[in-house]
Amino acid sequence: MRNRNQISTVLLSLLLGACTTFQAEVAETAVQVQPVVEAEVTVPTAKIEVISPHDSNPIISADYFDFSLPDNIIEKSPFVGSAHPELVEIVDRRKIILASKMAQTRESIVLQRRQAAALQALAELEKNNGAWYRLQKGMQLEPVLNDRVIAQLSWYLNNRGYLERVMLRASLVLPFILDELEKDNLPTELALLPIVESAYQTFAYSHGRASGMWQIIPSTGRFLGLKQNWWYDGRRDIIESTRAAIRYLKTLAGEFNGDWDLALASYNAGPGKIRRAILYNKKRKRQTDFWNLTKIRRETRNYVPKLYALKELFGHPKRYQLELLPISNEPILEVVELGQQIDLALAADLAGITINELYQYNPAFNRWATSPKGPHRLLLPRSKSAQFKLALKEIPVEKHINWVRHKIKPGETLSEISRKYRTTTALIKSVNKIRGTQIRAGKYLTIATATKSLKSYTLSQSARVSKIQNTRRSGTKQVHVVRRGQSLWSISQRYGVSTNALAKWNGIAPIDTLRVGQKLTVWINRQAVLVQTVATLTATGPNQGLQALRYTVRKGDSLYRIANKFNIRVTDIKRWNKIGKYLQPGQKIKLFVDITQQSG
Repeated sequence: MRNRNQISTVLLSLLLGACTTFQAEVAETAVQVQPVVEAEVTVPTAKIEVISPHDSNPIISADYFDFSLPDNIIEKSPFVGSAHPELVEIVDRRKIILASKMAQTRESIVLQRRQAAALQALAELEKNNGAWYRLQKGMQLEPVLNDRVIAQLSWYLNNRGYLERVMLRASLVLPFILDELEKDNLPTELALLPIVESAYQTFAYSHGRASGMWQIIPSTGRFLGLKQNWWYDGRRDIIESTRAAIRYLKTLAGEFNGDWDLALASYNAGPGKIRRAILYNKKRKRQTDFWNLTKIRRETRNYVPKLYALKELFGHPKRYQLELLPISNEPILEVVELGQQIDLALAADLAGITINELYQYNPAFNRWATSPKGPHRLLLPRSKSAQFKLALKEIPVEKHINWVRHKIKPGETLSEISRKYRTTTALIKSVNKIRGTQIRAGKYLTIATATKSLKSYTLSQSARVSKIQNTRRSGTKQVHVVRRGQSLWSISQRYGVSTNALAKWNGIAPIDTLRVGQKLTVWINRQAVLVQTVATLTATGPNQGLQALRYTVRKGDSLYRIANKFNIRVTDIKRWNKIGKYLQPGQKIKLFVDITQQSG
């Protein structure tokens, strides 16, 4: 029995000699075995068994690790010799089998280790060359983690679905924003500002008329040189708006002596308001840094803490268990120069993408085509740009837009014709070399039109507004046509709804200017309709604007003639009265007219 135990101990020494220490206990006798070679165990274990020559039960059953056995370990072992011929016999019999199995296992483990190392290296390489890593390395603002920042950080951590959507949108724009910031060696934290402003939504539009990813209001856009017209809004242009916003932020930082906290607050509230808030603190001998300003709006008070919360979150994603969506350091989109106006449906077909996708890449275009006065370029996926360029060469320039000949009818005006074809009066005049506004019936006009149904241009401005207006809401839907002198406030008063609700139903801001003939959707409940009718019937004073009257139909009158006479709509007259097929002289009908629009 002792012989068998000794054999087991020696074999165990041979197999586990590379381990730091090993203790073997077998049957009746325990023998301490010192290792032949010391090595650290760093890899997974595998099972190895040595079978007794006398029976099928293993005499050694141990976990062994990935270590290297010298080829001459048997000869070198002090336990092997003439004193133990049975050991030599066992070793000789099992040496080849064990060596083969161990070699295979070692090769397998080495291969796994190499594969794991390669994958880890690749992941590390991608991370170190990704946009998020670049963002982290370029951060320059001193970290702030006060109560106000922690409150915003908690909100983001409790809304991880929001962060996922934000990162998905960032994949289109983040590399380009970082490029622009690095040109001027500016803090890369500023690339997170569009999250605060719009969550990287290029079609975002606020109640204050701010538009685009950087939420620029019209006046600031004009100040920054961004074009805003019927065809195109530079505030939504990914390239132009980013460059303009960065120029503005850089200017604001200069105004406040490099204080980025005050510059950021000014971007939100306007530099004038921040200067007044600073002056207020100065007069009271208080500190004038952003964190001590009190005369600012709540929105601005939270604005800067939001950016610092995002800096903390995206600067230390592991700390907050945030898995960053991989974003390549190379921009996904490429600028393709056109040289002239092009139908967006045609461009989408040539690039092999949908119109929807094209609008997402080029959100600045309001209509069915690029602007006739530029910019004459498109942003397209790099994988599609070569295909687009080749296909565009095959299309004659005059075919980039669909042209039709329109015969002018008696009484038609340029504005009516431009609305019919969804174009502008200026473009019709330019193409047809018309100087004034006079046109002659029977003559022909050449007009640029869309190649597809306007419903196909799903993200044009009119399509986006139409989608909002047709969203089902509670109450009864009515369509109001804007008349001269009307505002959102006066219309909301007429229907008994709030200005904010009316603006929301129509995808506009409460302070937007309305145009004559513009159609607005109004949702009112039955009680509000009754209140509106009673209020209108009793409104007789000039301050009220609308006045109820009863009109006696005269010979030769028609609904159109009456509506034109009082500057109201035929549909309104029908809605106010139960009118049969024909009007009869002497018939009395109810009218509600705006007395301020009846002069002349």
